[in-house]
Amino acid sequence: MLMLANEDAEGAEFISTLDEICRNGAQRMLAAALRAEADGYVEALSGEVDEDGRRLVVKNGYHRARKVATVAGAVEIEAPRVNDRRVDPESGERARFSSAIVPPWCRKSPKVVELLPLLYLHGLSTGDFVPALGNFLGSSHGLSASSISRLTAAWQGEYRDYTVRSLGDTDYVYVWVDGIHFNIRLEEERLCALVMIGVRADGAKELVAISDGYRESTESWADLLRDLKRRGMRAPVLAIGDGALGFWAALRDVWPETKEQRDWVHKVKNVLNALPSSAHRSARAALAEIRDAEDKEHALVAAKAFEDAFGAKFGKAVAKVTDSLDELLCFYDFPAEHWVHLKTTNPIESTFATVRLRTKVTKGAGSRSAGLAMAFKLVEAAEARWRKINGPELVALVRAGAVFENGVLAERYDPEVAA
Repeated sequence: MLMLANEDAEGAEFISTLDEICRNGAQRMLAAALRAEADGYVEALSGEVDEDGRRLVVKNGYHRARKVATVAGAVEIEAPRVNDRRVDPESGERARFSSAIVPPWCRKSPKVVELLPLLYLHGLSTGDFVPALGNFLGSSHGLSASSISRLTAAWQGEYRDYTVRSLGDTDYVYVWVDGIHFNIRLEEERLCALVMIGVRADGAKELVAISDGYRESTESWADLLRDLKRRGMRAPVLAIGDGALGFWAALRDVWPETKEQRDWVHKVKNVLNALPSSAHRSARAALAEIRDAEDKEHALVAAKAFEDAFGAKFGKAVAKVTDSLDELLCFYDFPAEHWVHLKTTNPIESTFATVRLRTKVTKGAGSRSAGLAMAFKLVEAAEARWRKINGPELVALVRAGAVFENGVLAERYDPEVAA
């Protein structure tokens, strides 16, 4: 274990582990932040007094010490106690101070809470959390099998509520779709989670749906799309996904007006799989010329060059591009600021990168319902870090039907004016 050694003025040796230094520093900073928060609350209400002129809001010692699991280890905190004697005139209830930094119910930091569903999806059972994380976090508090089971049940309830919410008030202009596969410890069949992430009219990304599907089949996707439509979701302008999905047939049935964009990352992999390794370098460069061309006209020229270079020897590989060229180049009909977002399903891929298992590396989640709930919590945690797409102000124009030529907003043709 890494040790830090210092000598004081009297020559006595002081030794402390690096973990202890980090934990003690975090504890001191957290205590200072809690005191400052309570002081600020009391100071802001210092003018509130009773009929005798005594302040209604004062500090009143500290709550009983408790431990909170953080990434720096278990940190013991004593939250300041505030005596707030103000009464709401309408409800008759007393006002109450509640820390926004460490709420009364908090026993784990958000980062630790985010870690739990990730480990569960990797196959850690409820009984394994204490031996796996107890020493790492400095405490096993809140990690017992019963605690994890209660947390899992609560997350399953949150997931169920999420799947029935109304979508009538939210407009998703773009959507990314993909199927994410997890191993299920108690079942032979792997879980296929159908995931949809959308871009709202304000440019913000948001989880639209995550649902159990059967091998990404057309019927599974159709069931999900029909459910979204029933709950009020409008047809998106553009959907982005892998060409192998059963999603596309379902989309044409439920929302035929939605345009289709194929994911370039999957497409490049599929093309390279149909080519000998000796041709990979030149083929990858040729495909990049198509994908990253300055406009659709140059992309079509690059596509023709790719066909001329590889068509004679590797017709099957070339057909993977030429047969779906319109869907591969659809993004050119949208704002140039959005192109980087519309070429791939990266928002889904990056979120599930650590748990998207292609082989049986772990035993997986305990049940399908638990796996879906954990995947939902994983996306929910990642959602807080998502940024808006580039040019967010242009998303509303896309929904309004504005025309973009080579990525630039064009004058719209008005037949009445032309007449």
